[in-house]
Amino acid sequence: MVLIGRCAARKAQWVGLAGLLGLVPVASAADYQESAQVGEFVAEMTRDYGFASEQLLALFAQAERKQTILDAISRPAEKVKSWKEYRPIFLTDSRIARGVDFWRQHAVTLARAEQEYGVPPQVIVSIIGVETFYGGNTGSYRVIDALSTLAFDYPPRAPFFRQQLKEFLQLSREEQVDPLSLKGSYAGAMGLPQFMPGSFRAYAVDFDNDGHIDIWNNPVDAIGSVASYFKQHGWKAGQPVVSQAKVESELVDQGLTVGIDPVKTLGELRVLGWSSADPLLAAEQPVTAFRLEADSGPEYWLGMPNFYAITRYNHSVMYAMAVHQLSEALVEARGLN
Repeated sequence: MVLIGRCAARKAQWVGLAGLLGLVPVASAADYQESAQVGEFVAEMTRDYGFASEQLLALFAQAERKQTILDAISRPAEKVKSWKEYRPIFLTDSRIARGVDFWRQHAVTLARAEQEYGVPPQVIVSIIGVETFYGGNTGSYRVIDALSTLAFDYPPRAPFFRQQLKEFLQLSREEQVDPLSLKGSYAGAMGLPQFMPGSFRAYAVDFDNDGHIDIWNNPVDAIGSVASYFKQHGWKAGQPVVSQAKVESELVDQGLTVGIDPVKTLGELRVLGWSSADPLLAAEQPVTAFRLEADSGPEYWLGMPNFYAITRYNHSVMYAMAVHQLSEALVEARGLN
């Protein structure tokens, strides 16, 4: 998938999309051509955002309902993996080696992102590595199909995906790209960093200043966008991510955080038998206290504000820890520690 390179051409493609679609034979049983839900949605987009109804109807005539998407999102959750099962998925020799290559190839851009946003290169590279193996697997579904299927045929989360569909149509107009050309995951996550459309519009940046944002094919924009995302979600430059804790009390499990939000301070945890070897951690520091089941037994950790910022990308303690430890492995592999 290639984004159009010049603004005028992109504008012409979007403006001419309805006419173009009119020349393309439409399947007689188009999935959303006669949908009442789509009709209501089109009316809303026309009223609230100034879209042309004929253009949107022509677009949805080409959108396809995908049963594989519904199967994927409805599939019963697989067995919850322990940390010792989850970690090896992401901390692999190949992912580290590819990450080192990606870092070296884009060292100048990564350094500029750190200077502008305060997010270190290894964290940005790690996110892209965990999400898409550095662009090797960005998703094969058309975003319009994924979001239409989930907005109109998946009631449990229809409001969320309907909003993402609104965001997607607006970003396509803003970036002047053909909405039928953009691909992503079965849930509509897009590009090297797997941004949902709402995140794209809120946090993605034109980091190479060429007049448009391309997180699908342009690593420069992807790098800047990840850094922008973390900065706006509370990343603190130069601050730690986690600190391993020592525990010595029968009350230790009472200190474990329910969920992810840092609701207890280090001082409160100390009363329950938690301690950290880091002398710089203040007693009033809010932390996320969690336990991981490692090969050697349970490990106890204290997540700092930067750890919480990583969980804004994916609301999972194990995800954030995988990102952090991959970033550490990248630093070590480059001999920078």
